[in-house]
Amino acid sequence: MTSLTVAVPHEQLAEDVRARLDPSLDIDVVLWDGADAPPRERIDLVVPPYMRQGRMLARLGEIAPRLVQGQAIGFEGVEDRLPAGIVYANASSVHETATAELTLTLILAAQRRLDVVIRNQERATWDSIGTPGLADRRVVLLGYGGVGRAIARRLEGFEAELVPVASRARDEDGLRVRGIADLPALLPTADVLVNALPGGAGTRRLIDDAALSALPDGALLVNIGRGPTVDTDALVDHVRRGRIRVASDVFDPEPLPADHPLWSLDGAIVSPHMGGRSDAMRPRIARLVAEQAERLARGEEPVNVVIRT
Repeated sequence: MTSLTVAVPHEQLAEDVRARLDPSLDIDVVLWDGADAPPRERIDLVVPPYMRQGRMLARLGEIAPRLVQGQAIGFEGVEDRLPAGIVYANASSVHETATAELTLTLILAAQRRLDVVIRNQERATWDSIGTPGLADRRVVLLGYGGVGRAIARRLEGFEAELVPVASRARDEDGLRVRGIADLPALLPTADVLVNALPGGAGTRRLIDDAALSALPDGALLVNIGRGPTVDTDALVDHVRRGRIRVASDVFDPEPLPADHPLWSLDGAIVSPHMGGRSDAMRPRIARLVAEQAERLARGEEPVNVVIRT
């Protein structure tokens, strides 16, 4: 029997993890996506499928793994589905860069009105429009965790004023991070409001009608955190009236129904929850899984632990 068994959901990840493992350690990588019975009676480290981990979480009691390594940063609702005695780690270090890239893409696309430009291209219409741009704009960044910090680093070269906001005020990375209690006073000053908050009861509909009403006319909301953080009905109302604009990667509900007004409203850019879906994910998730396996094999504590049931 091997000293440690790792289960991953597909062969590509298995190959990538095997290529990164220390050959001096006795670690076996097997395939399991949760659809069928576990391939071993004992599996030490389980990696559920990306964005579809519910089926596997329901079967963890059959093998009682030492660690479950998720492939996403978010983990809201996971604890309620885990049996007792499970340790769960999220995928911090995997998606921050790609999510920050998409955030800047959404900001720039909206601020330079590429949504209008692309529609004009489809009609072969030459219309050199003026746009708000990003330079000299105030960006209020709601959330200053791993993703928020990655966004802040990428905003440095755009000559915009950055105001990060987190649960508590502090000085970090040479920036003055404001506390969440300051948000009502900051919203009327925001040209761009970026939501990078995690999900959960504490952030649900934090950006409600009152918050959206506090934004100045023409402001842009960019949501790359979680869909339920925003009151969707209130958002639709504000965008429909031309009060504000939105460029969002996450929604409530999700997937966004085909008949939802956000698909067709002027001033709305819809991105289908693809923040972490860049080619950078493949080597980064493999590196993290290999590191976790090696830590367990050496008797060390895993990183990124967010839940212990």
